[in-house]
Amino acid sequence: QVQLVESGGGLVQAGGSLRLSCAASGRAFGSYATAWFRQAPGKEREFVAVISRGGGSTLYADSVKGRFTISRDNAKNTVYLQMNSLKPEDTAVYYCAARSAGYYTDYYDSGVYDYWGQGTQVTVSS
Repeated sequence: QVQLVESGGGLVQAGGSLRLSCAASGRAFGSYATAWFRQAPGKEREFVAVISRGGGSTLYADSVKGRFTISRDNAKNTVYLQMNSLKPEDTAVYYCAARSAGYYTDYYDSGVYDYWGQGTQVTVSS
């Protein structure tokens, strides 16, 4: 069992930056591929980024590629999402998710993740 807790959300102006953290407790976090998803009001939850168990491989949604960076520190049981050049359309609740399977298969599908955090709100003003 893995418990995930996100933090770092807030209100920022367009063009600004935020760093989200996802702290894990429970079984060895290094055994889990981890992703960030987001959900804006009235929209479906969408994939943002994923990182492999060891941190050597990452994938991003086209909408955030070049602006967001996912990373992890398994010694600290934490995954990060550095968000730069934020846009109003990035406004959403951001969720951390983990799965025991490999990171690549169906990585964009929220249904394949076993564990979820409660989410952290990110609001980007224009």
